[in-house]
Order: sequence, then structure tokens, then C-alpha cells
Amino acid sequence: MSSTVSYTLPGVHVTDRSLSVPLDWSRPDDGRTLSVFVRELVDPTKRADDLPLLVFLQGGPGGKGPRPTGAEGWVGEALKRFRVVLLDQRGTGRSSAVRAGALAALGDGAAQADHLTHFRADSIVRDAEHVRREVYGGRRWSSLGQSYGGFLTLTYLSIAPEGLAASYVTGGLAGVTASAEEVYERTQARVVAKNALYRERYPGDVGRVARIADRIAVGDVRLPGGDLLSVERFQSLGMAFGMGPGFERVHWIVDEAFDDGVPDDLTDTFLAELEAATSFATNPMYAVLHESIYAQAGDGPTAWAAQRVRDSDGAFHPDERPLLFTGEMIYPWMFDQVAALRPFHDAAHALARRDDWGDLYDLDVLAANEVPLEAAVYFDDMFVDADLSLDTAARIPGARAWVTNEFEHDGLRAGDVLAQLLARMDARGGPRPATSSPTTR
Repeated sequence: MSSTVSYTLPGVHVTDRSLSVPLDWSRPDDGRTLSVFVRELVDPTKRADDLPLLVFLQGGPGGKGPRPTGAEGWVGEALKRFRVVLLDQRGTGRSSAVRAGALAALGDGAAQADHLTHFRADSIVRDAEHVRREVYGGRRWSSLGQSYGGFLTLTYLSIAPEGLAASYVTGGLAGVTASAEEVYERTQARVVAKNALYRERYPGDVGRVARIADRIAVGDVRLPGGDLLSVERFQSLGMAFGMGPGFERVHWIVDEAFDDGVPDDLTDTFLAELEAATSFATNPMYAVLHESIYAQAGDGPTAWAAQRVRDSDGAFHPDERPLLFTGEMIYPWMFDQVAALRPFHDAAHALARRDDWGDLYDLDVLAANEVPLEAAVYFDDMFVDADLSLDTAARIPGARAWVTNEFEHDGLRAGDVLAQLLARMDARGGPRPATSSPTTR
């Protein structure tokens, strides 16, 4: 373990640590290692208290832990009773972040893809277990999984349930038997519905969006960083529709697309905001690894499932009007058109061709689950299909779903979701004791 650094923010005492872990947990002695970064938060008045632990499993894939600025939001709620552990998932933030240059040095796309197969949920969970044993003496902790963090939770319950006292999931119960194609078929239908709600809220945007798309289609619009702007990239602004203020975010971008009296030129403000919203500059691994989170043994290659589903519905064609925005889908053209993703082109295509994925979930272990699980399932979630989430909950003893349409996918950050899940857990007797076996499956 490296040296430990501690400091205090307003209302939060912070301790930072880094640990060395194997790149490949199936061959831990082959000499290849990564650094995993751990940030612990505690109420400064409770620094010496023996508090239960809550590990936060970040959304993603390719997501680093949140950078706290104080005891606000869900962090403030958690600090009332927990010592909170934030992990930068391997390959992100300060956990041996995957950079384009270092990845290219590994060889061709196939070699790069081989390396990236060690950055999926099973490896992230084994990193977390290593942290739990080495830093916290093997005490059970509770987990809070947001979005992709819920996928990680299901993997955790499959391979190391003995490490968990309880689990909380917000908008992230994955379909444990669903292929990537089924996931995108279901979520694309939700994207269509979100587009209709957007047009209903902002009917004046319909003509403006068409006008923007027609201008982009001429083919000579460059973003500030130099990328040639396509209609498809403009459509990808719709990923924001899955969040509470998503319609507003898109509306205010398109609202300033043109200046009065200059009918044919897109404004610098519009181009800069669109670039920032669609660049992946701060999280390229989100795009590179996205379809692999759905890859399971026996399903074959993911083979750009989102693109296949999109192509099956002509309503999403860039020439159609009204123009439909797309959702949380990653498409192969992004690795040609987006500057931050072009260095990952060969690796992304090699990952899409892989057919030797292992399973991320053990259905037999999940069916014998003893860890109490409380999950918020957002009925209108555009990112994670609610029906698949409820199917998963029904397969896991001890899993209870709170189904609500009060929140979008960002309910953990936008509302009192954590407080409600904690109250639900308290009402059923609380987490398991903190003692656990050190053995990992």
C-alpha cells in the first residue's frame, strides 16, 4: 500500500490511498499490476468512531468515483451513519487510467482488446474485495450501486456475496439473461417515447432541430476542436433525455444555434456546447467498454448491437423529420468522427468481434442469495429497462424493488432516493452483521 494522505473538506474528512492489484485476477502472479485508488469519507466529528462501511459503486462503465466538494446530496445522507468508500474503477481517474498512448503501445487492436477484457465487472469486484480485506480487515460492507454500479452489485453478489452486509441499487438492476441486442431493442423504444415528450414540451424546437440538421447535412460544419460535425453526432445529444433536466439541457443548446439575421451559420456557442456534450474527452472508456458490459458466455459477439437496432428503425435515419435524438447507445461511427475516441478505434472494433466472453452473473448463486438488497427501479428509465430490472429482482431472494416514476436515471443525485432505500432496509431489520469469511469465490 502506498502512503496515506488525509485532509478535511467542509463537513467531510478525507483519506486517500492507493493499492497495487493484479491486472489479471486469474493469474495474479504474472507480474502485471495496476494501481487502484481509494478515497474514504467520514464526518469529521466521527473520525474515531467505529462506523459501518458503505462502498460506492460508480456508474459507467469507465466511471471514476465522485469528487466530493462537501457533505451535500447523497454523500451527506450517507455520512450520517457510514464511513463512505469511493473507488476509482480500474482504468479510470487515479486507478491506472487507460490512456490512448499507453494502450497503443500494447500492439494492434486485438492486443489492446485483450488488455481491456480485464476492466469488466468481475475484475472491478475483485479489486473491491482486495480493498475490503487489506484496508478494512475483511469486515463486511454495504454497497451502493448507481446505474452501472448496479450491474457491479449483481456481479458482486455472484462472486463474493460473503463480503456484503447489504446492497442498495439506484437505477441499475441489469437484465441478467438479456443480450446486448435485447437491451437496445427495449431501450430504443423508450428513446422514441422520450423524443415525443421532448417535442410536446418544446414544440418550437421541432422546426429549429430540423433546420440545424439540414445545415449540418450540407457537410462543412466543423466543431471547435476540428471534428467534422455529422447529423448522427447531433442526434446523440439525446443521451441527456435519460436525466431529470435532460430536455432542458438539449433545449438550451439548440435554442442558441442561430443568430437573428444570419440564417445559415451555426453559432460558435452552439458548436462549443454540442462538442462538450458529445466529445467523451473525459471518459473515453465509457464508449470503448459500453457494449462489453452486456456480453455473456454463449451470446457471441456484441457486434455493434446498438447500431443494428438503430438500423432496423428508419425513423432514426438522419434524413427523417422530425429528427429523432438517440439515447445511451454507442455506435461504431463514433470512433471515426470523435477526436477523443479515434485512438481507440481498433480496440473498440476488436472488442465488438470477441466471442469468448465469460459470464458476469452466476444465476445459481443469485438464486441462493442471503444479502438484503433494496433497489430503486425508475419506471420510465431510458437507460435501464424497468421490466428487465423487475425480472432480475424476482430471481434474487432478499431483493426488494421500489418502483417509482418520480425520478429519472439520476434520481440518486436529484432526490432523496438513498434516504428512502435506507429507511426501507431499516424497516426489514437492517444489514447483516459486519463479520464475514475472507474467502472469495
